[in-house]
Amino acid sequence: MLSLDDSTRGRLLFGGDYNPEQWPEEVWPEDIALMRRAGVNSVTVGVFSWSRLEPRPGVHEFGWLDRLLTLLHEAGIGVVLATPTASPPPWLGARHPETLPRDEHGEIVWYGSRQHFCPSSPVYRSYAAAITTRLVQRYADHPALRLWHINNEYCTHCWCDETARHFREWLRKRHDGLDALNESWGTAFWSQAYGDWEEILPPRRAQYLRNPGQALDFRRFTSDALLECFSMEREIVRAHSPGIPVTTNFMPMWVGQDAWRWAAEEDVVSVDIYPDPKDPMGGQHNALICDMTRGQADGRPWMLMEQAAGPVNFRGVNHAKPRGLNRLLSWQAVARGADAVCYFQWRQSRQGAEKFHSGMLSHAGPEGRTYREVAEIGGEFGRIGPQITGTRTEPARIALLHDWDSWWAGLQEGRLSDAVDYPAVLRAWHSALWEAGLRADFVPPDADLSPYRLAVIPQLYLLSDAAIENLTSYVADGGHLVSGFLTGLADPDDRIRPGGMDPRLRELFGIKVLHEWWPLDEGERATTDTFEATVWTEELEAAPGAETVAAYRGGELDGFPAVLRNGRSWYVSTLPVPAALRDLLASVAGEAGVHPTLPGLPPMVEAVRRGELLFLLNHGRAPVRVELPGAYRELLGGTAAEGSLELGRHGVAVLRAAAPLTPPSVTQSLSDSQHSGLLGSEGPSRHQSVRASA
Repeated sequence: MLSLDDSTRGRLLFGGDYNPEQWPEEVWPEDIALMRRAGVNSVTVGVFSWSRLEPRPGVHEFGWLDRLLTLLHEAGIGVVLATPTASPPPWLGARHPETLPRDEHGEIVWYGSRQHFCPSSPVYRSYAAAITTRLVQRYADHPALRLWHINNEYCTHCWCDETARHFREWLRKRHDGLDALNESWGTAFWSQAYGDWEEILPPRRAQYLRNPGQALDFRRFTSDALLECFSMEREIVRAHSPGIPVTTNFMPMWVGQDAWRWAAEEDVVSVDIYPDPKDPMGGQHNALICDMTRGQADGRPWMLMEQAAGPVNFRGVNHAKPRGLNRLLSWQAVARGADAVCYFQWRQSRQGAEKFHSGMLSHAGPEGRTYREVAEIGGEFGRIGPQITGTRTEPARIALLHDWDSWWAGLQEGRLSDAVDYPAVLRAWHSALWEAGLRADFVPPDADLSPYRLAVIPQLYLLSDAAIENLTSYVADGGHLVSGFLTGLADPDDRIRPGGMDPRLRELFGIKVLHEWWPLDEGERATTDTFEATVWTEELEAAPGAETVAAYRGGELDGFPAVLRNGRSWYVSTLPVPAALRDLLASVAGEAGVHPTLPGLPPMVEAVRRGELLFLLNHGRAPVRVELPGAYRELLGGTAAEGSLELGRHGVAVLRAAAPLTPPSVTQSLSDSQHSGLLGSEGPSRHQSVRASA
């Protein structure tokens, strides 16, 4: 069983990526002294160190890393040791150009940046396995080692000939012969039928629209090809370093990986989150990624592998973080289940492509505001961490259904509207719940929904038969369901269901006929008798017994249902403006018996319970007063709080109640038998079993 060792148990991991190879060794002792002062207890080392570890093929230099790990261990700082395979050294691409990826136009993607590898290349995999083996053999028993970090932000795509060969191999396993593949891809259209496996290529640049079935399978294949690379390195690590957990870091809402499948292959689920400091709803975006990651971890503690201590460098305009925002978002991650809060990176680079990306120790040095704020956070984590680590968030009663297959299928060329952006729709629905003070767990559409009183589908264009049966059974068993537009149109082969929506779903939602889809132009709004809406509308005819909750007013759809209700099932055929969607979901949740953690909170104030603690977070720029339902002790300030509490600008409060916060049923669900620390293991997760056949 994987568990925290004695030197880490009971602490929130706090630190970040440390790239000491960018600095002279005489700087290292200063780094470590400043880390200790800031409460850093964990650093990630080696992410981009391949050319330093292996400057020439087969020539290895580990002495510098030996010295570094010794210094860190002596200072009591644990190490997350990364395999360096995300950024192969120039010599690999120069000597073996077949390891370099090609884009969909057939052009080579050259070395000189990072992620410049073809995941299907046997040569790349051989060299990656070799450096991983050397690394793990040398450091498997090092006392500083806490966690293995494989590669970094897997995001490579390739359309080369080796990828084509690998794609065909993958297709042979997925489809039972060419006839089945032709049927799956609908190749009768445009005379695309394949008579030989060797004719099949990745969906490269074409004269016009490419086959959507081929494109969907290629996205599935690419996720699996990258997962093969991860799994290869993970197995090397496990063989030589048993008992040390393994992770890799997801990018937030990254389209290229089926994270349900990937998370089942990790010991610890990790993510990088970079909300825009200028975004007034940045706290909601942060909450969405936290909730999604917690769902991938099946409710267990997870790791915030990267965030920014200040500005980033990849937006058109890169804004600094206002005072207090770094602390607020860090505590928000902890409140929503993180047992580790880390940054990219420790010391801000003076050279290279990311020299304007902030670090915990910025160009201003230890006297700068960024370092002082980081040290404040580290001090608070050190004091409060033992009361948090290993606990779970309060069980959510709302399931938010999300799936990569559906997202991929909806990205096809030739779709009805480019304005329908799946991440934006998902964020709109999550934002509505967040503003209503309602928490949700992200789950795949075929997950067990029985723990939830309400299931929410922002949009699932593609649904399997098993997922549809799961939804209908859930409602039949007493669950409440609300779905957004463009849901249930296609089967797993991207074949449109009879009637434009699966008949079982039309019956479930009370839709007699779906006559036509009516996408809206950019900036155009639809009007209903109770709210305005954007992006999309649909021409629906209600079935007998279904209730039209809101109807369109004016235009071609005048009088047609905008929102339908059929018993405990709701269908929203448009995207209501934010306040209307918030009120709708709050009303449906109330009927389902789901209520906010704390009712009556001021706008932009978030309340989250984790374990026995209540977290209050003010995402606004003005102080607010929050009414409290009882007597508490505020742990950050060490003061009593009863009746009400003032939260300053971007303020945070961590409260322990004088009496238990949760009823016995919830307390039981948080019992010691179900607690597990960041590096702990509870066996196969619910999502793992659900996705095993994917």
